[in-house]
Amino acid sequence: MEAGPRDTEQDAPDVLHGTGSLSPDGPDDLEATPEVEVELRPARRLRIWQLAPIVVLAAVGSLMFAFPLAFEFGDGGAVVAMLGLLISCCAAGWGMMAARRVGYTWPGLPQRGSGERSDWRVIALYVVVVAALVALAIWRVARLR
Repeated sequence: MEAGPRDTEQDAPDVLHGTGSLSPDGPDDLEATPEVEVELRPARRLRIWQLAPIVVLAAVGSLMFAFPLAFEFGDGGAVVAMLGLLISCCAAGWGMMAARRVGYTWPGLPQRGSGERSDWRVIALYVVVVAALVALAIWRVARLR
């Protein structure tokens, strides 16, 4: 008689392996379910505490820029208007940087790190629009004097 474990499957060759049981060469993988990847981090979005200071600064800067230009109250109107324009531009820059940190891009421009090149026509359009807005603002403030 041998002093080792008995192989019962050699004694009963008609026995079929059930799902999830062990075969002589390892586990049966007949019904393997496909793996699903799930993102554990929440989607990156701008939160209200990030948006609130940007919106408040933009509103204050816009009012400081608009009221002196519309009502022309005294000699300091141009200075207050330029200060308001500066605050508005700072709020816009802050908003763009916050949006860039969460992965948003300007319309027509590729995602950061995607390796795609941006279209020169879209960039030229943005440059023309910004230059026109700056020229109109400077022209309006210069007319106050």
